[in-house]
Amino acid sequence: MSRWTEALACALALVAVDAAAFDRFPGVGRAATPAEIAAWDIDVRPDFLGLPKGGGSAARGQDIWDAKCAACHGTFGESNRVFPPLVGGTTTAGMASGRVENLKRPDYPHRTTMMKVPTVSTLFDYIRRAMPWDAPKSLTVDEVYAVLAYMLNLADVVPEGFVLDDRSIRQVQARMPNREGMTTGHALWFGAGFGKPPPADTANTACMTDCREPATPVSTIPASAKGSYGDLARQHRGIGPVRGVETPP
Repeated sequence: MSRWTEALACALALVAVDAAAFDRFPGVGRAATPAEIAAWDIDVRPDFLGLPKGGGSAARGQDIWDAKCAACHGTFGESNRVFPPLVGGTTTAGMASGRVENLKRPDYPHRTTMMKVPTVSTLFDYIRRAMPWDAPKSLTVDEVYAVLAYMLNLADVVPEGFVLDDRSIRQVQARMPNREGMTTGHALWFGAGFGKPPPADTANTACMTDCREPATPVSTIPASAKGSYGDLARQHRGIGPVRGVETPP
């Protein structure tokens, strides 16, 4: 159990542990059951603590992808009119160095998931808890492994016949295109420089005067697609550069 889940379990059981609380509020609160804790205890850390046993091939992942993922993310991870692309922008040279060169190019048209994410555990964790969008947590552990294997194959991180499991995933981490592209000095991850002021993740400098005009969007959702997925503006996080267009019913 990770430290995050331990904290959650303690919070869930707090009322049951505190005898005085039972005296003040009889019949309210109880200890979390093992099944309830297990339902929350699914996080996978970068050091693979919490990774479940299982496995799946890229070939099996393609079948699942076509059935449950392609409608939103495209057959080859290129995405559709709504979601950002998952795959693209990585190179063999960048994969060898662990730093994606195209992230430094201001003229590069987009930032894909495989260009940015430094840890394969992040992909496994997110797919397992949040995908498919219309049925989160419905994939089995083996299906998560298979879907991730197919996505990694699309990005040329693993070969076509690769079988991803709780052992081979450690080999994959050594090939993640942006594995060296993020600092560990921000005290959120353990590693060299933990607890020290972090170095900059990018070489950009903030513009304070005489800045260029904001970028103008060059593509929009066609009228026929608006409303198909609800109001996209309310489904995007309020942080980061990506904002969903307002598509109310």
